[in-house]
Amino acid sequence: MINRRRLAAAFAFGVGAFALAAPASAQTKWNLPAAYPTDNPHTENLVAFAKDVEAATGGKLQITVHGGASLFKAPEIKRAVQSGQAQMGEVLLSIHENEDALFGIDVVPFLATSFADSMKLYKASKPAIEKKLDAQGLKLLFMVPWAPQGVYAKKELNTIDDMKGLKWRSYNVGTARLGEMLGMQSVTIQAAELPQALATGVVNSFMSSGGTGYDSKAWESLTHFYDVQAWIPKDATFVNKAAFVALDKPTQDAILKASAAAEERGWKAWEAKTGWYLDQLKSKGMKVQAPSTELAAGFKKAGETLTSDWLKKAGADGQAVIDAYKKM
Repeated sequence: MINRRRLAAAFAFGVGAFALAAPASAQTKWNLPAAYPTDNPHTENLVAFAKDVEAATGGKLQITVHGGASLFKAPEIKRAVQSGQAQMGEVLLSIHENEDALFGIDVVPFLATSFADSMKLYKASKPAIEKKLDAQGLKLLFMVPWAPQGVYAKKELNTIDDMKGLKWRSYNVGTARLGEMLGMQSVTIQAAELPQALATGVVNSFMSSGGTGYDSKAWESLTHFYDVQAWIPKDATFVNKAAFVALDKPTQDAILKASAAAEERGWKAWEAKTGWYLDQLKSKGMKVQAPSTELAAGFKKAGETLTSDWLKKAGADGQAVIDAYKKM
């Protein structure tokens, strides 16, 4: 039986090779794989971005957004863009923290928990992140946040000890380490796979935003959401540098202008929808609440350990970014 994902990837690679080889004056078609459902604000923003680029270039550059991890799974997207199998991509940057600690700076616990502070951290870290991606053949276009992260569970959590033994979904270094520290059974599950993992009981707890809980219909399997506001992760949209350089200057400018608009639009969308998502969880029967004093203290203590771990890995580069952030 033909593997549809491999067939789609092979097709994308063929289109990518053609696009890289095509003269700048010809009509160019690009693929932009993304990990989240079509009605998620991140994917909706990418579709609007693609339309802006097509309009600005008079249809010379057409970008097809492939949501829901339909073209590549989330961990595969970055490598696909680096290798030219796709020309653009969007990923939760922190899932690549194992490559470089700076990719996980926005999931350092309790460092930046408001949208205003998250923007400051983004501005402080952007030059370093751009440099890291550039060395990998990628050009950063824009970054958009999620909502503050809370904890979903199938039972009441009064203290950190109540989390022992839970089947915990992890999606990056920080969540995996947290699961390990708190005595949970950590299972790596990406967003597109989460609904099935919840429905089949593979996991019964996880940390994420109200948006992910809504996308995965968490209320069908879990009962509680604790708004601990641990961090605000961000998705990065980038382009294969060689593909970008091959474009003429007006088309490059159109992409950069559309990127700036997408970044501004994306931040506003998530600020506006954060409360809406929590209201949706409540309306579906989930108990949405702030953590108890004891639970919050337990997370804070765990966060201090995670922060120390991150600083050791990030070294001078990471410390320089945090110092710059604290001066803003």
